[in-house]
Amino acid sequence: MEYTVQSLGKLAGVSTRTLRYYDEIELLKPARINSSGYRIYGQAEVDRLQLILFYRELGVNLDRIKELINAPAFHAADALKEHREQLLDKRAQLDMLIANVEKTIASQEGRISMTDKEKFEGFKQQLIDENEKKYGEEIREKYGDDAVNSSNQKVKNMTQEEHEEVARLANEVAASLSEAYQTGDPAGEEAQRAAHLHRQWLSCYWSHYSKEAHAGLAQMYVDDERFKAYYDHKQPGTAQFLRDAIHIYTGYKK
Repeated sequence: MEYTVQSLGKLAGVSTRTLRYYDEIELLKPARINSSGYRIYGQAEVDRLQLILFYRELGVNLDRIKELINAPAFHAADALKEHREQLLDKRAQLDMLIANVEKTIASQEGRISMTDKEKFEGFKQQLIDENEKKYGEEIREKYGDDAVNSSNQKVKNMTQEEHEEVARLANEVAASLSEAYQTGDPAGEEAQRAAHLHRQWLSCYWSHYSKEAHAGLAQMYVDDERFKAYYDHKQPGTAQFLRDAIHIYTGYKK
């Protein structure tokens, strides 16, 4: 079956403007242009659009989606299996949060008692699960299972005040790093303040701080594209600048 832009948009629940944009960036090209100048999409394009929407639902940006589905080794069935696993993980996280909400309702209605620690268990476990999924393999290989498990346990044992302090430090690191980047000097006062704040933030998760581990993590921010994208999303070059500042802060020698 073939579809015009309008009929495909209606079928998939996306705007015609979105489909035209996907065409412009060569993410989803029509099968052909008919004699009247209309874009015509076939079954292959329908299947490709489904995959694109799957990835978008998971928060993958368009550039990365294009890279994934255009890769020579890309296999649609394997991609769907991976997507299914990600959705199952997401469902497990949602089930945990729903259970936490239901327990909170019961507590507020006086049917059960709930400790302060229990109120935040779902959020903490979600944070741990997300970090494990994104970075678990790399950090376990680099630092070992004992260190990662100890860090996860530290997160689980955090009080609400400690949790809020972690969030405050994360925001302070981001603000300080943004200001420091504008100076262009990783050895400058503002950059070294950002590196020190980064150490404080890490210490909320790590059982034992070491300069070597701090420097190694900073290098990972540059070497691993996911970390790099996180720090560079607003200002390209930020990951490298932070790495340089931390290496100076820790006295790391290349």
